[in-house]
Amino acid sequence: MATTTKLQPRALVRASGGPRYAVALAVDALGTGLLRPFLLLYGLTVLRLSAPVTGIAMTVGVVVGLACMPAVGRWLDRGARSTVVAASMLVRVLGVALLLATPTGHVWLFATAALFLGIGNQAWPAAHAALVATVAHGRERDAALAGGRALRNAGLGVGALLAMACLAGGTAALQALAAVTGLAYLTAAALAWSVHLHAHPAADPAKDRADGPAPRMRALLAANVVYVFCLNVPEIALPLVLVTQLHASSVWSAAIFVANTVLVVTLQVPVTVLMSRFPRRSVLALAGVVLAASYLGFLAATSLGHGWGAPAVATVSVVCTIGEIIYAGSATALVTALAPAHVLGRALARFQLSTGFGLAVSPAVITALAPHGAAALWGSLAATTFLAASAVATEKDQGKRLSSCVRRAPAGS
Repeated sequence: MATTTKLQPRALVRASGGPRYAVALAVDALGTGLLRPFLLLYGLTVLRLSAPVTGIAMTVGVVVGLACMPAVGRWLDRGARSTVVAASMLVRVLGVALLLATPTGHVWLFATAALFLGIGNQAWPAAHAALVATVAHGRERDAALAGGRALRNAGLGVGALLAMACLAGGTAALQALAAVTGLAYLTAAALAWSVHLHAHPAADPAKDRADGPAPRMRALLAANVVYVFCLNVPEIALPLVLVTQLHASSVWSAAIFVANTVLVVTLQVPVTVLMSRFPRRSVLALAGVVLAASYLGFLAATSLGHGWGAPAVATVSVVCTIGEIIYAGSATALVTALAPAHVLGRALARFQLSTGFGLAVSPAVITALAPHGAAALWGSLAATTFLAASAVATEKDQGKRLSSCVRRAPAGS
């Protein structure tokens, strides 16, 4: 098994798509960080929409945006790479333009803007993963995907901090942030398109036939819906528990979120490289075990009450973040390793559908379980995540079975 044992920044940038593409990722993430955390505030303060209407419009935009994924997958399988990445950024430029053009109180234009932003946000991960999978191979690909995630989280964090500093300016500041976001998306799209990367997945038809059709990955996709709940734990579950159950200061929630971002930025690549000595499927199953253990840790921490509860939750959140890092470093890498080249786009699109669905339903599930107590919330999350990890560990790789059949087939069959 090939492993990545050294961290070489130049090689990592090259494997991630090159310097221009790295700059495009950074600019895109910075623009996203400026607006995405405050899109709800934009609807409330600038457009004067009610909180329920704004929330529903944003949710619908995300969910309907998932409908574009089959088309994105087919486009990628025709060989497009940098063009799809650039298109995912350009469609968000259109979303920002609609946002700026929306009159006060006009919910449908706001919903349409949220839809275009949702389409771009859903299409980008699959397009980015396909581009990196074309440039890099083996465990170098895993490190490159991890590096892209670390860079993106850094850009999101910086963008959010800049936006927070500007919020004192009121509605005019929010509109200015939206305009800057649109310019950032446009710049990032131009940089990504200039890479001019195109794949030729069907260049070797004999190899494609040996690789077979796209792997079903049913257990992996179902488990991924559960795994992605960990991404909303620092943003939704922990603030909800800290404020409503432990009656702790909101400073704890902010500190946990900042710590999560810093840990992901600094540890994503090193942890992914460290885990490269083990099979990807085993690493992904380990991520589920770590996440389930952290959820049980949150259950124990909340039982300590007001005094020690908040510090204990903050401590356990580090374990949860480690689980998130292991998951993020292995899940997409496993999909790219399982899928034959000619169906890589469709495999990544299906994986993104499961990710998007999990992210869409997790806030509702978390907020529905929380009022029933810590055991209902953390016990349910721990049990389902452990079951998901077990399903990942026991699922057989279809691609390997097909390859074995091809090797055993008699000559002339």
